[in-house]
Amino acid sequence: MHLAPRNPFHALRHRSFRIFFAGQFVSLVGTWMQVVAQGWLVLELTDSPFYVGLVSALGALPILFLTLWGGVVADRVHRRRALIILQSLMLADALALGILTATGTVTLHWVMLIAAIHGTSTAFEVPIRQAFIMEMVGREDLMNAIALNSSNFNLTRIVGPAIAGAMIAVAGVTPCFFLNAASFLAAIGSLAAMPGEDRPAGLMTGTILATFKEGLDYVWGREEPRALLLMTAVFSVFGFSFVPMLPVLARDVLGTGAVGYGFLMTSVGIGASAGALAMASWGHRFQPYRVIRAAGVGFGIALGIAAISRSWGIAAAAVGLAGFSMILNNVSSNGRLQTCAPDHLRGRVMGFYVMMVLGVSPLGALQAGWVSEHLGVPASLGVGAVACVAAVYLLSPAMRTEEPGVGGGVPLEAASN
Repeated sequence: MHLAPRNPFHALRHRSFRIFFAGQFVSLVGTWMQVVAQGWLVLELTDSPFYVGLVSALGALPILFLTLWGGVVADRVHRRRALIILQSLMLADALALGILTATGTVTLHWVMLIAAIHGTSTAFEVPIRQAFIMEMVGREDLMNAIALNSSNFNLTRIVGPAIAGAMIAVAGVTPCFFLNAASFLAAIGSLAAMPGEDRPAGLMTGTILATFKEGLDYVWGREEPRALLLMTAVFSVFGFSFVPMLPVLARDVLGTGAVGYGFLMTSVGIGASAGALAMASWGHRFQPYRVIRAAGVGFGIALGIAAISRSWGIAAAAVGLAGFSMILNNVSSNGRLQTCAPDHLRGRVMGFYVMMVLGVSPLGALQAGWVSEHLGVPASLGVGAVACVAAVYLLSPAMRTEEPGVGGGVPLEAASN
């Protein structure tokens, strides 16, 4: 095995993905600006942390309940056209918030309604967008493209909130909503500018329920996708839920306050960005199942260190390693699921994957909060560490290298070279 790194931007040689990548970067900066501004707006309107959480939940719940149907739609429609329509709806959401705040007519009920509508659009947009990546880059560059998408997400998670914070301090929340609406024009324009003819994802002749059942039979009836999705769910509920507990860890365990919390979050972001870059550069050199196993164990070890540490420096390094391992795991699982899925089922497979990553995350935050409240944050991190390592031990044997890709995909060797 040659360990020389590949050009980390290799997937950008595809013109369609290059345009898509640039548009998504601009759009994601705007999205993160709106996330910050919306939370601040609700706090100003209600002075209630409960309503801040409620509005966030209203945006997340549609992802839990509708993403599977978003995967069904992804396999029945022209994906590029569907993305243009859905991102236009998201533009309208942001524009509506901007107009309401600019005119002084905004109320909590309007914010709640718009958050629910935006969450519904997201439930359909994300699985369609994930499945669309293969159309732009093909199997050979899929893992690199997923890693670059992840780097986009993590970089904009740093840039967007920083811009929003400065903007709110100077001009209030209204410009953040208008700028997010404008940022969607970049994403929509990039999709419209792609060369080539749009084509339907597949020839679906059955009912919606029959289409859904076909996807369910595939992911639950075959050992490898079932194991990957179950492992992803365990990591989302018990592992990745460490992030919402970082302010409590900083204040009550490490005694560092808001400044320490900021550094812990930065450490997670740096680790995640490094993980995305590592996958973009070296991911093609390793079998995905090996990366998933190593990253899963590494993530559990990192959480364990953070649980027992009382040193800010060690804790920061540990959560940075957790962020690094988290991205390695997500990119490898996503890529493996897509490369082993038949083309006509890819959207539905991505619907299940997105539900396991994003849809169940509120459940993870709830369990982490409950354990932290009753047993302390170190116990919550310890539970996550044990659960993640146990999931790797119990489920990773299903990830074999000698079998061809499940259901008409490609072998693991072909997916990783």
